[in-house]
Amino acid sequence: MTAAVETHTRPHGCDSVRARLSYEPQSAAAARRLVRTTLPGWELEDLVEAGELIVSELVVNAVKTGCRRRMTVAVERTTDRCVRISVRDGSRVLPCLIDAGPAAESGRGLALVHHLTGGHWGATPEPYGKTIHADLRTRSPAPA
Repeated sequence: MTAAVETHTRPHGCDSVRARLSYEPQSAAAARRLVRTTLPGWELEDLVEAGELIVSELVVNAVKTGCRRRMTVAVERTTDRCVRISVRDGSRVLPCLIDAGPAAESGRGLALVHHLTGGHWGATPEPYGKTIHADLRTRSPAPA
């Protein structure tokens, strides 16, 4: 079964791409593909690997909520050097950063998001769910 993807791009000058995905494990692959094909077009190739990890974690967490409608995955270029990756799902349960022990089988995903974004992530409750976002930045250019 393949995750359904509807992609919409805003008009030129406002860089944003969205996809509506089903709550299936296969949706993580579709979300990674969205990041992998979008960021190079914005000349942000150096963010692709981290972006794929982040979006995959956020989508997998959304899949675990048990919602039945569609989630929305967005990749937005907020500055020349920053993108916001977000996932809106139908659950109002907010994520919690935990300290998973070495023997834990899960619980490290948000710690990875926290590390990759330098702590620039968060959640916004909404009337019928929430949006989790993660801001990913390129490294500052080296001084000349």
